[in-house]
Formats: sequence, C-alpha cells, structure tokens
Amino acid sequence: MKRVLAIVAALAAASLAVSAHHETIVPAKISKEDMSGKIFERPEMIETTHGSNTTLDVTTLLSSDKKFASGMYRSGKVRSEIKEPYGVDEFMYFIEGGVTLTSSDGSIQVIGAGEAVTIPKEWTGIWDTEGYTKIWVIYSEDGSGL
Repeated sequence: MKRVLAIVAALAAASLAVSAHHETIVPAKISKEDMSGKIFERPEMIETTHGSNTTLDVTTLLSSDKKFASGMYRSGKVRSEIKEPYGVDEFMYFIEGGVTLTSSDGSIQVIGAGEAVTIPKEWTGIWDTEGYTKIWVIYSEDGSGL
C-alpha cells in the first residue's frame, strides 16, 4: 500500500511539474474597444519615431514558428519609396485613414477606411498616406520583418 501511495504521489508531482511548464494557447482577439485605440495603451506597444512621424505598433500574435504574426499599427503622414521588394506578404485592413499605393509600373490603388489590401513580398512602389490605423497580418517565410 505504501508503494502504491508513493507511486501515486510521484505521478501527481510529475503531473504538476509538467502542467507548470505547459502554457495554455488562446486565440488572439482584437476587441471593438481595442480597435477604437485602446490597444495602443498596452504595455507591449512599441512607439517608434521616424523623422517627424511617430508610429504605434502592437503585435497580438506571433506564431510558434515565428513566420506569421498579426496586430494593429497606427501611423501619421508618410511618403516612402519602396525600391527593394517589400519583403513580407502583408494583409492590411484599414480602420481609419488610408494609403495610396503606386506600383512600379505606375498603377495606383487607393485603399481607404473599411477597405483591405494584401501586399505581396515582391512589391515595389510608393506608399503615400496622410495617416492611418490598420489591422495587419504578416507571413514571412524566413521570419524576418516580423
């Protein structure tokens, strides 16, 4: 009987040790409150200044293989010429503001609030905006750019 109790106690201790190292995986939700701007109050928000423009970025999910991520991003006025390929496949849904994308061949796409666009990693062109807030989803084969 003592041996059975010892085995049960050892199994219980092992189970607790395993569960202490096991993290529960949950879906990454962006709530209506988050979309209204509350998400940028999170402690993990990254604020970056490029010249006169400040951006706010929150990653809500980074996949375990570190090739897929999603989150929200806010930027002010920017005009940027993308001469080298964009580098990641990115889906963007614009909550506020928008962007004008002029591809290398001169074709123009205007994406406004309530619209979405997916930019392939090979894209080059001009990114022009007066400012925006977007939900982003990025896939990067080698994990760079996340």
